[in-house]
Amino acid sequence: MNKVAVFRKEQFNAAHRLYNPAWDDATNEKVFGKCALPHYHGHNYELVVKVVGVPDATTGYVIDLKILSDIIQREIHERFDHRNLNLDTVEFKNLNPTAENIAVVIYNLLRPHIDSDKDLQIRLYETPRNFVEYPVT
Repeated sequence: MNKVAVFRKEQFNAAHRLYNPAWDDATNEKVFGKCALPHYHGHNYELVVKVVGVPDATTGYVIDLKILSDIIQREIHERFDHRNLNLDTVEFKNLNPTAENIAVVIYNLLRPHIDSDKDLQIRLYETPRNFVEYPVT
């Protein structure tokens, strides 16, 4: 059977600060630049969720995109939208909320809700020109 990739694009807005508490302010500023400023900054994140699999013989769907949207709303949007990732979320209490780490966290939150016979990939745009993908295939 032929595998097909389907994509769902969603958006959430969140603030964060890139900071290593084991370092002094000068080292954090040297490594993370303005992203280490103590009063945080925000992004309009664009999330693209890719699911790959063989379309169901009955429905023709790899996954019902409405169901995928509902999962993303429940697991990601409600958890991260209009939040300070450093202060308001358990996922980043001890994890620096870089785009790379956010993508891995999102993958781990969504993976249990996607059938195991389907491949899942996360693409997260922090800005229109800066984005990450996980996992890398």
